[in-house]
Amino acid sequence: MLREKGALTPDWMPAYRAVPRDAFVPDRLWPGTAGGNRQGEVIDRNTDPARWWQKVYSDVPLTTQWDDGAHTGTAKGRSPTSSNSMPTMVFSMLEVLSVERGNRVLEIGTGTGWNAALLSYRLGPENVVTVEVDPAVAEEARRRLAAAGLDPLSVVTDGAQGHPDGAPYDRIIATCGISTVPYAWIEQAVEGAVIVAPWGPPYGGQGVVRLRVGEGGVATGRFVRSSAFMRLRDQRDTFPPTDTFPGAADWPSTASRRTTALSPDDMGSWHHMFTLGVQVPDLFCRVEWGRAGAYRLWLFDMGRTSWATADYEPGRTEFEVAEYGPRRLWSEAEAVMSWWREKGGPRFERYGLTVTPHGQHVWLDDPDDPVPARPGGITSEAVPVPRSAGPRGPGPR
Repeated sequence: MLREKGALTPDWMPAYRAVPRDAFVPDRLWPGTAGGNRQGEVIDRNTDPARWWQKVYSDVPLTTQWDDGAHTGTAKGRSPTSSNSMPTMVFSMLEVLSVERGNRVLEIGTGTGWNAALLSYRLGPENVVTVEVDPAVAEEARRRLAAAGLDPLSVVTDGAQGHPDGAPYDRIIATCGISTVPYAWIEQAVEGAVIVAPWGPPYGGQGVVRLRVGEGGVATGRFVRSSAFMRLRDQRDTFPPTDTFPGAADWPSTASRRTTALSPDDMGSWHHMFTLGVQVPDLFCRVEWGRAGAYRLWLFDMGRTSWATADYEPGRTEFEVAEYGPRRLWSEAEAVMSWWREKGGPRFERYGLTVTPHGQHVWLDDPDDPVPARPGGITSEAVPVPRSAGPRGPGPR
């Protein structure tokens, strides 16, 4: 299966055979989907071994911890916080890491230990350092690595700090999502090192970026594919509650009203969310579900000054919009999507990322063509927003 998909290449086949996935999966797991954002019901190896084996050797992620370990029992918790990643993602990222004999590798996010085991078998455990922030997760991974006869250096610390005592590294790989590349990683890398990490803005949409560290502590490279990883704990997003936004409780009487041809569904794809989040970095969203596939998309700014809603109903070509505050957030979204269409509808592979000692920026096609950010956005004075003259559709409730 993995070979047919092109993820498992011949150079990783010996490691795959030597350290099988089942040796790094606990008895109790919650299988996910390929997108990684939905988990099924618990499967216990002791009570349902056939299903356990079937899921372990399916190309899906396997959640192994909820709520930073605070959740116990067989029900799903609020947030998945550790997992064994889907095999195609594991081997696709290892392939673009481009390891060579003698490389020293820093892994951020030990998880169950399977990725560290694959690296250790390929390069020798003395060349692998794996970092995990959760002591219980790290200890379980150490136990499984030892049972496989592998003993990479396992460090319990904040992954954003890397592990300077083991530097310098030729390769760095993160198995957790980030919105900012910690500069400590670049400082701990040799010139010419490769860094592979899932990167995405707070709004959503995440892709695997492959950076090459160059002169002057500058790392740059392209995104190679989409991804959906749990966030590095140091970079988890905390969004303000809806009821802290002025006017939101009185929706829609306090808002300006109009219609739009931009469907909320047109902004739901992973690369659309990525583009929107890069250009409007203080934007976040929530969804209020209605009946028969209808829903209301809420957009908010982190400054708690403005919000917008757009009502989606299947089959419609125009959609009701409400906007409140000094910024017109739906107008900002329309401007971003217009830019995206003008650029030929780029997917992840056309985007890249550059990280310097002074910051980072996303670019399109060429490092000298940064994607525009829109700080402050579009204000009500800059863009007139007409009140809709037509009757209001039912929208989601």
